[in-house]
Amino acid sequence: MMRIAYQGELGAYSEAAALRFEPTAELQSCESFETVFSAVADQIATHGILPIENTIGGTIHRNYDLLLQYELPIIGEVKLPIVHNLLALAGTSRGQLRRVYSHPQGLAQCEQFLRTLDNVEIVATYDTAGSAKMIRDGQLNDTGAIASARAAEVFGLSILDASVQDFAANTTRFLVIGRDQKPTGTANKTTIVFTVPNDAGALFKALSVFALRDIDMTKLESRPIPERPFEYLFYADLSAAREELSCDRALTHLAEFAPSLRTLGSYRRWEDTEEAS
Repeated sequence: MMRIAYQGELGAYSEAAALRFEPTAELQSCESFETVFSAVADQIATHGILPIENTIGGTIHRNYDLLLQYELPIIGEVKLPIVHNLLALAGTSRGQLRRVYSHPQGLAQCEQFLRTLDNVEIVATYDTAGSAKMIRDGQLNDTGAIASARAAEVFGLSILDASVQDFAANTTRFLVIGRDQKPTGTANKTTIVFTVPNDAGALFKALSVFALRDIDMTKLESRPIPERPFEYLFYADLSAAREELSCDRALTHLAEFAPSLRTLGSYRRWEDTEEAS
C-alpha cells in the first residue's frame, strides 16, 4: 500500500495532489516540508509529495534545497488546479474581518483580491488548511482564511468569496519522491542539478549539450551556494528519460566539464500520466 506524506492539515492542497497522484493511497500529514522528507527517509511513508512551483507565486525554493539535502529520488509529478476561497465562521461577514490568515503562497496568489479588503491585517501562517483550523479551534469571528473548499468542509467554515486567486488558470506543480528510483509509468522527463566553472560562456556551453541533441529544457532555475558567495547551482528539467541514448550522451558530455552533476530523478510527465489514466 502506498503511503504518501504531505505538508499541511486535512484540506490542504498537498492532500488533494496526493490523492490525485494515487486515489487509493494512505496519507500522512506532516508539519513541514522537511518533515515530509524525513517521513520517507525514515520509512514512515513510502512516498512524499511537495509543491515545487506555482503559475502565480513561482518556485518554492526551499524544496529545491531539500531535494539536494536528501538523497530521495523524484519518481513522479502532479499538476493541480488551485482554487482559493475566503473562508470564515458561519455568520461572519466580510465587513467584520480584521485579519486574514493563509500560507505565504496562498496570500501571494490572491494579492489583488486581498487589496480589496479594507482595514484587514494579512497574516502568514504555516498552511492554508491550517489557517481554517485555527479559526475553527479559536472560534475567531473576526478572522478569515484563504484556503480550499475542502478545508471549509473539513473545519465547518462558510465560503464568503469563491475563486479569489488572481488568475483563473492558477496551477501548482508537485513532485513525488520515493526511496528508490523506479518511476510510476514510463519515464520521459528528468530533473538534474549541476554547477559550471566560473568561466566566460560556461553556462552557454552547459546548455549547448542538450540543444545539440534536440533535448528540450523545460525549466532552468538557479540557487545560490551558501558557502560559496555568488556561485550558483542550476536545476533543470529535461524532456527526456535518463536512460535515453541522447540524454545519456548529453549528461556524459556535461560531466566532462561541470564540477558537479546529479540526477534528481527520471519520471513520467504529468500530462502523459493523465492521458494514460
